[in-house]
Amino acid sequence: MNSSYDLMPAHGVFSLPVMMGAGTSSTAQRHRIGRIAMARPDKAAAVEEVAELFRTSNAAVLTEYRGLTVTQLQELRRSLRGNASYAVVKNTLAGIAAKEAGVEGLDADLNGPTAIAFVTGDPVEAAKGLRDFAKANSQLVIKAGVLDGRPLTAEEITKLADLESREVLLAKTAGAVKAAIAKAAYVFQAAPSKAVRTIEALREKQASADAA
Repeated sequence: MNSSYDLMPAHGVFSLPVMMGAGTSSTAQRHRIGRIAMARPDKAAAVEEVAELFRTSNAAVLTEYRGLTVTQLQELRRSLRGNASYAVVKNTLAGIAAKEAGVEGLDADLNGPTAIAFVTGDPVEAAKGLRDFAKANSQLVIKAGVLDGRPLTAEEITKLADLESREVLLAKTAGAVKAAIAKAAYVFQAAPSKAVRTIEALREKQASADAA
């Protein structure tokens, strides 16, 4: 692996090391989120890798992570609950990769320190995780995103987080189906009973008429 480019996930958070400058300690390097600094061949490979992340994700959310510690980033990963991977990507690289993947509408928000949540699971759950983490950690700012090819504003992502998740909707649907089946079974059971009572009443009425 090239020392200036590492897109391998470390505990779910992508680490993109920065080239060390004079006077920069190894401790400082460990406690910062780096940017991609690479030769042209490596840059082309990184663009393709990030483009593939865009292609294989059903949603992507741009965030600003300025001031977040490594520990907080690990907490953020956990808050995404496996619904998304979180990658710190240089803005120019992200813009090129997005275009190669056919993703439009992100250029205006590719500024400042940018990290992208690439969502491969439930977009609603991922949005909830980001929103809740941002509420508890003001350093995280949700900037924009894209869902199934449609650009989303930060406000729309917050509204997405307010929706019920796929699991909740499935549970409600299953409950409704179960209730409908139970009701149908009751109706089918009740219908013969009512018919039997009606026939019995007619027989009693006929018997009374014969006796008279």
